[in-house]
Amino acid sequence: MNASIKLLIAANVLVFTLLGCGGKEETKKEETNKEHSEIVKLTAESIKQIKLETETVTFQPFTGYLTIPAKVITNQDNEAQIGSLVQGRVHKVFVRVGDFVKAGQILMTVEGLDVGQIKAGFLIAKAALDYTKSNYERQKKLFDEKIGSQKTLLESQSEYDKALAEYKAEDKKIHSVGLSDEDVTDGKMSDEHTSGTLPIKSSISGVVVERNVVIGQLVDATTNAFKVINTNTVWIDGQIYEKDIIKLSQSTNALFTTTTYRNEKFNGRIIYVGQTVDEQTRTITVRGEFGNSNSKLKPQMFGELKIPVGTNVKAIMIPEESVVKETGQGYVFVQTSDITTPGGGQAFEKRMVITGISVDNRIEIKEGLREGEKVASKGVFYLKSELKKEEIAGDEH
Repeated sequence: MNASIKLLIAANVLVFTLLGCGGKEETKKEETNKEHSEIVKLTAESIKQIKLETETVTFQPFTGYLTIPAKVITNQDNEAQIGSLVQGRVHKVFVRVGDFVKAGQILMTVEGLDVGQIKAGFLIAKAALDYTKSNYERQKKLFDEKIGSQKTLLESQSEYDKALAEYKAEDKKIHSVGLSDEDVTDGKMSDEHTSGTLPIKSSISGVVVERNVVIGQLVDATTNAFKVINTNTVWIDGQIYEKDIIKLSQSTNALFTTTTYRNEKFNGRIIYVGQTVDEQTRTITVRGEFGNSNSKLKPQMFGELKIPVGTNVKAIMIPEESVVKETGQGYVFVQTSDITTPGGGQAFEKRMVITGISVDNRIEIKEGLREGEKVASKGVFYLKSELKKEEIAGDEH
């Protein structure tokens, strides 16, 4: 009986021992696979053949340009929506889309009863002003000559002041709807048809880019009949990540490049840095103003905005070719040690990094590297290939 119990205990110990060994072997196998997926070992001969080079990571002065995607938009100070403030029907249209117009040029005319009433009110007020002014001046002259009475003078002055106030009110009314004094008092007020016509003028010089009316259309103050833009200057908007905002000065020059004009750079200046961060993209709007007298830059044109960064900033900068980018992420190969086996060699570890700004074929590393480490700067493609071989081999096992 005791012999049977001893035999059973020995069998259980053997089973647990085998299971334990198997677990260790499995763990060891997983570690080996992990090592294969993250570490690449090269012999000295391989390093020589692929001409692999390394570079020591250091903090360097950050001089150059911050390059961000950007889009040309119209300068809102040189953009106008034009229409009639008085209800009426379109009588004539004088321009088409694409026409260049000057400030004050008539774009269309509008007919309506309200227009005639506004003009008539102005003419009546002006006539009353002319009469009361003449009477006041005559009574003042008589009073100065000791012929007229002071009471009559004061009455004429009161009538003149009242007429002047009414005239100013009517004058403001005609100007508010786009009329000038000459539009009303040009000698055509006897023509009833003309007196009911309102000329709609362009408020700026520029190009007509929208026309939303036809002859006979009813328009009012809510109708945007024309859109005119002047592109002698344009705005260019770009989006900068919030982590890079400290690199910008409050006011600086900027460059804009576009594939439309590959060999040309447009000079401008930064006029606005956004005060809020977009919740989705974590970016801030940066706006530049650019001269465009030759009209080469068109609204909605895409390109790159290049903004100089301060020379007092330092950052970890490595060659752009050191960074391998896959599926929106980047990694580098960091030298971990020299191989002590016969023939020698080096081992490189795959290290995920967060990149920043690119300047003169070098790229900023925000996270992932420390000063003093060595990264592969040449032969990175070969290291990537070897890494993939190791990963495939690990998956097969």
